[in-house]
Amino acid sequence: MSESHFHPERFPAAARAAVANEYLQRVLKKATHHSLGLRDEVVKDFPDTWETMRDAAHRIRHFAIDHLDEMLEQLTASCEQNGVVVHFARDTQEARNITLEILQQNHATKIVKSKSMTTEEIELNPFLEANGCEVVETDLGEYIVQLNNEPPSHITAPALHLSRQQIGKIFQDKLGIEYSEDPEELTLKARGILRNKFLHAEAGISGVNFACADTGRLVVVENEGNARLTTSLPKLHIAICGIEKVIPKEKFLAIFLRMLARSATGQRLSTYTNFLSHPSPNRAAGPQIMHLILLDNGRTKIMADPALRESLLCIRCGACLNVCPVYQRAGGHAYGSAYMGPIGAVLTPQFRGREIAQSLPFASSLCGACGEICPVKIPLPQQLWTLRSRIAEGDQLRPAFERVGMQQWRETVLNPARYERYGKLFRLCSRLGLTKILPGWTPQRSPLTPAPSSFRERWRKEKKQ
Repeated sequence: MSESHFHPERFPAAARAAVANEYLQRVLKKATHHSLGLRDEVVKDFPDTWETMRDAAHRIRHFAIDHLDEMLEQLTASCEQNGVVVHFARDTQEARNITLEILQQNHATKIVKSKSMTTEEIELNPFLEANGCEVVETDLGEYIVQLNNEPPSHITAPALHLSRQQIGKIFQDKLGIEYSEDPEELTLKARGILRNKFLHAEAGISGVNFACADTGRLVVVENEGNARLTTSLPKLHIAICGIEKVIPKEKFLAIFLRMLARSATGQRLSTYTNFLSHPSPNRAAGPQIMHLILLDNGRTKIMADPALRESLLCIRCGACLNVCPVYQRAGGHAYGSAYMGPIGAVLTPQFRGREIAQSLPFASSLCGACGEICPVKIPLPQQLWTLRSRIAEGDQLRPAFERVGMQQWRETVLNPARYERYGKLFRLCSRLGLTKILPGWTPQRSPLTPAPSSFRERWRKEKKQ
């Protein structure tokens, strides 16, 4: 199996490299601002009720997480009644092994796959390829980044970081076709190749946007029709779903479908919404075999944490990425995770461990924009703050100089005489230009310029007069 793409511990260096990339900065600014503009326009459809809808979506998702054990029992019973085989995977390796076992039992090695962040999370493609399978991503953006041997850089726009010229070069190098930078021509080339893959695929693998506990129907939202072909043309369909994707009743879908498309792509509704309920005895009407793999991978641990459990409410719309000033400059690859942006900075330390992803909660200005735009009202700024506090106070993960420095700062601000002495020292250093060398502060910010004298000094001076 090839080396993992995901290294969140490299975030500081990767972010610095991304910020220095002028082309990437232009692309990120244009793409994220374009998405935000589209979203703003369609949210205006609900000038008086959008906030009410956010409250309702929050309550429904919260109820599902609070009653997750019951929801999963009901979902399993509904799916099995529909003829779907249900599996539970505790972690990444178990989910991979179950998937491979199902494929081997059905002698399937040619696989088409539709876009799924959950399968990115467990890095399913390289595992299956290392075990003799051919896996082809069929979402155009995913197909492009797969050809370029890199992970998606955005939850909903995987190739957001690439220009049409770069994509034309990738197609030329990887597919051996004549160079073109015309988007329509490139799309037609990809469509022709993928059509052949669909026709010869022996299995289709998809994610799940929503799993309805009461009916057992799995809902997959998309725009290109590739998920529909992935889940209907091959004889075998495997759906891989995080356990938090369950919702209590199918009737609640209406609110989520309205909010997901608007928040993700600025559409009033996605082009295709697939409802997958059961295998079909008639090959022409869909897959004859359906499996659902419910993935835990640390989610029950998150659920048990009252301060962070609301991160499981996420519906993977990507709006918090678009509005985040850090994502707008660092881009998705810098995060070294399947999940990037503010929601990634919350989820990744919980999935991968704070020792590995300790930098990510600090990749935020705490401006609050991510919490304001989230359609299900996840309190992302507060969760980032909680993770920062735990890293700083409990785990001894921050560098020694930072821990000692913060301890000294605390003792200083609690001692007025000491605070005043250090204040004088700081003003002297500022006049000598020494504060310009403070690491990690002045290179990105305006130099610190303290007042000529402190408040106490001025107060004493005024009293003498």
